[in-house]
Amino acid sequence: MSKLSGKVAIVTGASKGIGAAIAKSLAADGASVVVNYASSREGADKVVAAITAAGGKAVAVGGNVAEAKDAQAIVDAAIKTYGKLDVLVNNAGVYDVKPLEEITEEHYHHIFDINVLGLLLVSQAAAKHLPQGGSIVNIGSLVSRITPPGMAVYNGTKGAVDAITGTLSKELGPKGIRVNTVNPGMVETEGATSKGFIGGDFEKWAVSTTPLGRIGQPNDIATIVSFLASDDAGWVSGQQIFASGGSM
Repeated sequence: MSKLSGKVAIVTGASKGIGAAIAKSLAADGASVVVNYASSREGADKVVAAITAAGGKAVAVGGNVAEAKDAQAIVDAAIKTYGKLDVLVNNAGVYDVKPLEEITEEHYHHIFDINVLGLLLVSQAAAKHLPQGGSIVNIGSLVSRITPPGMAVYNGTKGAVDAITGTLSKELGPKGIRVNTVNPGMVETEGATSKGFIGGDFEKWAVSTTPLGRIGQPNDIATIVSFLASDDAGWVSGQQIFASGGSM
């Protein structure tokens, strides 16, 4: 029997990149998956198609996690479709590189609303349904530890994710709900490529500072999330797991 058989999972921001890999990994391990997307229905449909073609169960559900009504609707869709909820993966996020002198109110609120407020709103809605043994996995980032320059706002959101994970693990622990964070290092995704992080000097620097000698792939993160979502991680909560090839 697969380790997530009978479980239902939501993955936010799952139309591409790390989120898509997580959705596919959870489904491959037996979970029925709600593939959330904000704007790319086409991308989410491709993820669902890949899951169902492999014999899994998945449905695409649109919604902006930074809007309370949408956050609630995403959770409601899981309950309506599959009758319950066992796992929430807060993956939805955005990032941008701006030095201090270029930070604006709009930039700050856009990044924090999705990366932090969105995580809180979906977790709030999901916690009402998660059972004893339920799991919340937040996707943070290595930047919360290495704090690279030019990314004060984004780095701040990922530091907040780490802190929120610790807090929610204590709040929800008495209900038997585990909360953990996976903090990836550089991962080759569509977003990283479009921002110019892949294929140039930044990638070379990332490889040179990573003990395992390469940048990550989405599935490197996805398999760790599947572990944390499963009963195999039943005694793991409040942890920050750095999936960064040894880069710290």
